[in-house]
Order: sequence, then structure tokens, then C-alpha cells
Amino acid sequence: MTTTPTTARVTKAPGALPLIGHSVPMVRDPLRFLTSLCDHGDLVRIRIGPFKMTVVCDPALSHQVFLDDRTFDKGGPIYDRAREIFGNSLATCEHDQHRRLRRLLQPAFGPQRYPAYAQVMTKEIDEFTHDWREGQVIDVLDEMIKLAARCVIRTLFTSEAVPPEARDSIIGDLRHILSGIYLRSVVPPALDKLPVLGNRRYQQARQHLQETVAGVIHAYRTNGADRGDLLSMIMSIRDDPALPEGNGQGLSDQELTNVILNFLLAGIDTLATAPAWALYLLTRNPKVHERLRAEVDHILPDGVAATHTDQPGLDLTARVITEAMRLYPAGWIMTRLATTDTELGGHPIPKGTIVLLCPYVIHHRPDTYANPEDFDPDRWDRQCPHKPPRNAYAPFGGGARKCIGDGFTMVESTLALATICARWDLAPVSDQRMRIKPEILLRPQNFRVRLTPRTHGTRHA
Repeated sequence: MTTTPTTARVTKAPGALPLIGHSVPMVRDPLRFLTSLCDHGDLVRIRIGPFKMTVVCDPALSHQVFLDDRTFDKGGPIYDRAREIFGNSLATCEHDQHRRLRRLLQPAFGPQRYPAYAQVMTKEIDEFTHDWREGQVIDVLDEMIKLAARCVIRTLFTSEAVPPEARDSIIGDLRHILSGIYLRSVVPPALDKLPVLGNRRYQQARQHLQETVAGVIHAYRTNGADRGDLLSMIMSIRDDPALPEGNGQGLSDQELTNVILNFLLAGIDTLATAPAWALYLLTRNPKVHERLRAEVDHILPDGVAATHTDQPGLDLTARVITEAMRLYPAGWIMTRLATTDTELGGHPIPKGTIVLLCPYVIHHRPDTYANPEDFDPDRWDRQCPHKPPRNAYAPFGGGARKCIGDGFTMVESTLALATICARWDLAPVSDQRMRIKPEILLRPQNFRVRLTPRTHGTRHA
């Protein structure tokens, strides 16, 4: 006699409160809460206000969700909130819209484009780190946000289109928006309309940023000239009419606005957090720091700014960035929406289920990474015999919806980290206590250092 295989129901996480569910731990300490769910199974159900979510704790199942983007489409409260800012853009659109947008934008992020982008990055990194002063105390994340904003905005737009004062206004709006998206994702939607300062700032910043970007696009359309920047290139791309969904057209003004807002929001903070976390980890691991100094001193004599041609020699620097993104992935939490009744790991997943993916949890599993809490860039060495499995590393997501700017991030972060470490020593300020701040991205809060120029005859000495 044969039996029909049965599926097991997903375990419910303990501690849910009436009405708000698990919103309290998701606001107070989401990393601890989500990591604790691994003790309850590969899939665990939580509730955040009215939203029921299935958290994926297993690396293989997480990878399966990333790969099957038709069954597990972009959706859930995080993307609902993101759509408030940049509509149906590349990071937020549904499956049936994604292929066209990705195809249109992919040429702008091909490897052949990186040398030109790196040239802009090197110039901005060089000027920015040159303006630091001996003895100056800086908040590392704040400085990295300013640097990343300069690199992203100057890659997107010419300086005439977005002068420094407009750039600073964009940075201010981005900070209010990024602080607001995560909180609005884990509290009941009814609280959106409360007349509190945070809600007002969020709405004002959202409206102002959208108006700013729309104004820049209008100016480009009116001028009509190719300015040699990323926006000009994106505006020139046309769909292939020979393809089934092709129409021979480019992106509309609204689509362009959404795309640029997407790049600004996702790009600047991701580019800022990767080197910020790397610098934090280096200050806590002097042996690795010394090895990195030796590498950059060899590749960047006299503290010259790193360029694209220097990258092949900055192997350890790149591995430091990779390991920093494992320990503190910027995209630490993502949601998907089941578009049909399906199964995951032997568990039923009904249509409409919100699936929550947490690369932070996957990156810290001891059965996947040896000594997962240790900062060990050598685990990514090509000669290492026990490299981590590829499907267990997802700081940029995975599958067809993997972040289109992953290569852009690695180039900028490597150049920035190498130049900073070639020119400056960073001593943590003793009266501080760094805190991890989980917002829509994972950020180091209150990491302040005192700057001392390196003593190899750079122009800072």
C-alpha cells in the first residue's frame, strides 16, 4: 500500500501580541528576533500588524525563492512602501514588467561601462578624502553617505544639472526617506496618518525628491544634448521592436523618474554602508588592517587615489568589502509575494503569502559559515579550500532580480576603501558605542573616528 506525501504546516513564532503581532521585536531588535527563528525551523510564520509573513531561515530555500521570481514575485510591505517613492521601478516592479526594464537598463551596467564610472569615482574620492584634516573627528557613515552621493550623483548627472546645493538637498531627502521606509513597513498602516514629525518629514522629503528628479529629467529633455553621463545614456536606449514585448520606444518621463529615484535611494546608501562597515571591522581587527595597508601601499605609492586599473592588485581590499557585506549586508531584509499556491521545503505556501528573506540570518548560520561571527576576509580567497557555498551569500539578492548595480557597488567601495586606507589612519573615539541600526538598509550608527594622515609622504603630511 502506498501513501500520499503530506506537507507540514509552517511553525508559528511565539510571542505575538494582539493586533500588533511581532512588531515590537521587529522594531526594537529585528536582527536578534529573526536570527532566533532558526531555532523553530526552516520556515517560521510571524505577524506584523495585519501582515502574516513566512520567514525563510534555510539557505537553500532562500536561494530557491530568489531563483523562482515568477512564483515569488516582488511584494509585501517593504516593497509597498518603496513603491510610494519610486513606483514600479526595477527594484519594485512585478515580474511581468521586470524583463523589459532590466533589458533596457542592463547596457548601462555592463562591465565595459565601469572604467568610465570609475574615472568619475576616483575624482570624487580623491577630492573628498583630500579635504579631511589631521585630528578631525568624523562620523564614518555620514562621511561615506556624502562620498557615495557625490559618486552616484556625478555618475548620473553632470555638475551643471545638479550643482552642489541641489546635491546636498537630495542627500537630506534621502536620509528622511530611508529612515521612514523600514519603520512604516513594520507598524500598522493606520499609523501613517498620525500628525507626528516623522510622518511629515517623510512625506515632505518624498514629494521634494520626486519633484527634484522630475525637474532634472525635464531639463535634459528640453536641452536634448548628450551630456555624456548615465542619465543621457539611459535616455538614449530604445527597446528592440523585434522582441515580443518590444515597442521601439525608450523609457517614459515617469519611468525615468522612477529609475533615477531607485538608483539614488538604493545606490547611495548601499555604496555608503559597505565601506563604512569595512572601516569599522578594520579598526577592530589590526592584523587584517596591517595586511590591507601593505597592499594599498604597494599598489598606491604615496597615497595616490585608486583607479580602475589598480583594482586587479587590490585583492585583499575587495575581500574585505565582500566579508563586510556578509557580516552586515546592506540589503538585510527582503520580501516576496507568492503568486500561486506552491510548496517550499515540504511546507504549503498559499497564494498571497508574504515570504520574508533575511540575508543577515543566512550569512550568520554556523552550519553554513565556519565561525560566522568572525571577520575573516580570507574565507573569500580563491586559494581557500573551503569557500562558502555561493547560494548562501546574498547581499544583493539573487536570481533575475539580483541588484543591477552590484558591480558598481564593488568598484566604488573598493576604490574608496583603498584610497582611505592609503591616506589615513582612523582611531575610534573612545567615548562612543557603535550601534547597528536596522532600517531599510543595515547601517552603523555612532561610529566616530579621529583622523591621522599616513606617514608615507602623501600631500596630507
